[in-house]
Amino acid sequence: MEEKQKLYIDWYIIIAIVVMSCFGLLMVYSASFVQGYQSYENETFFFTRHLIWLLMSVVMFTVFMFFPYRAFRKLIPLILIASFILLALVLVPGLGHTVNGATRWISAGGLTIQPSEFVKLGMIIYVAFIYSRKQAYIDDFKKGLMPPLVIVILVFLLIMRQPDLGTGTSIVLVAGVIAFFSGARMKHLGALAVLAGAGLYYYASSEEYRMNRLVGFRNAFELEQTEGFQLVQSYIAIAHGGVSGAGFGQSVQKLFYLPEAHTDFILAIVSEELGMFGIMLALGGMAFIIGRGVLIGVRCRDAFGSLLAFGIVMQLAIQVVFNAGAVSGLLPITGIPFPFLSYGGSSLLVTLISLGILVNISRNTERRRQERFKREEEHENVPKPQRPKIRSV
Repeated sequence: MEEKQKLYIDWYIIIAIVVMSCFGLLMVYSASFVQGYQSYENETFFFTRHLIWLLMSVVMFTVFMFFPYRAFRKLIPLILIASFILLALVLVPGLGHTVNGATRWISAGGLTIQPSEFVKLGMIIYVAFIYSRKQAYIDDFKKGLMPPLVIVILVFLLIMRQPDLGTGTSIVLVAGVIAFFSGARMKHLGALAVLAGAGLYYYASSEEYRMNRLVGFRNAFELEQTEGFQLVQSYIAIAHGGVSGAGFGQSVQKLFYLPEAHTDFILAIVSEELGMFGIMLALGGMAFIIGRGVLIGVRCRDAFGSLLAFGIVMQLAIQVVFNAGAVSGLLPITGIPFPFLSYGGSSLLVTLISLGILVNISRNTERRRQERFKREEEHENVPKPQRPKIRSV
């Protein structure tokens, strides 16, 4: 029986995950060894910690790959409670860890985690579950569409206490995407989009540094010594790399010119050292994983599984777009990491847990398809499962 289940593993997405994980590990070392030596007299300081988080993440990926995703339906109350507790703990003096004026982490016993990363996944599971149960009346704004969004708004407000507009925005966007795929009426979604846009603009403009980020990326060279400094250094890295790159480990910008070179702006180091090949590998690898995830969502005949798959891949897509857009100057800097590549244990762990759930959805869908075909071959009168009432891709 165990051998049969192994046949249902989606090896395409697993191979892509392995490639991206190894690529990220190499780039974290290359982008961080100078800072590691300068700050800790250990050039492998960040590499070692990223490797430890990666090994933990692989274990959790394996666990969730075999953990039946439908069991999350019974855990929704626990997921909600845990999400609010984690976000509240960040605000507790002594537990909340502040970096560059933002308190987004919990630090205890030498371990630092970013709760909002876990809350992102929790919100995907919650919203996908609620909308899967409201399929019969999803057209009803008050009873169908709005109730789960109240929870999303509360989570957003708590995250803004940290503050973290980038993560809060991504949670709101993913909730909107899941609502769209659930089959909600376009006029309802349009009205909510206008309200969400107004709310996000209010928060963006309520603090001077946020507004400077929104405007600064359009005038980076004019603000080179202030808000535009990081982006200008990113431009220099990309220009230095050109088409072929300067060579692995040969980045100049990581020598304390480009801030956060091994975290939010690691894609600039990839471009500088590996040129277009490195960028194509990073973006192409993520495009393959996202595309495969969309296919998994389309094939799934369970509304919860389908919406959950769409939510996971859209969260990854938003991270890729926001991060690549910030590094290239096409979007404001939001502090959102690039999946697999950016240094950060919480982000890596949640990414692999999410993908483990995605692989489990794929396994479950394929197993049911094989079982149905087997019964049909045995000449049983098996009704064909109906696709859930969600918007097709």
